[in-house]
Amino acid sequence: MRRLAALMLVLALLAPGAALAAQPRASLADIEDEVMCQVCGTPLNVSDSLQAQRERAFIVRLIDQGKTKQQIKDALVAQYGDSVLAVPKKSGFDLTAYLVPILVFLGAAAVIALAVTRWRRAKAASAAAQDPTSTPPGDQRLRADLERYDL
Repeated sequence: MRRLAALMLVLALLAPGAALAAQPRASLADIEDEVMCQVCGTPLNVSDSLQAQRERAFIVRLIDQGKTKQQIKDALVAQYGDSVLAVPKKSGFDLTAYLVPILVFLGAAAVIALAVTRWRRAKAASAAAQDPTSTPPGDQRLRADLERYDL
């Protein structure tokens, strides 16, 4: 009885892992926003050209064959070339499509941080110059000399 309970416990623990490992079935709506029409140069989900209809039919055939989303994308690239994908590759020259916005953001953040630092320093210096209670060192020496001569 204990062995049966232990076996049931092991199966119960393994079941969610197997469910997570199973890939969901691909759908046309999920794929066509990541694929470009070769004639229009627009995403397939907004294109209505004859070529877009052919690409959709090709995708539907692959979905009916039980292909995964990645397998369908690979088949589209094999059929139409890399330009069919709406998202650039994460290697080679296409990597710049991901890196340039990040570098621009970091550069802008650095410029803003530098500008804020300079602005605060200028504001502090301006406030110190306008403070009537602060006196320059020469004024303090003059007051001390005058107090010494006053009887």
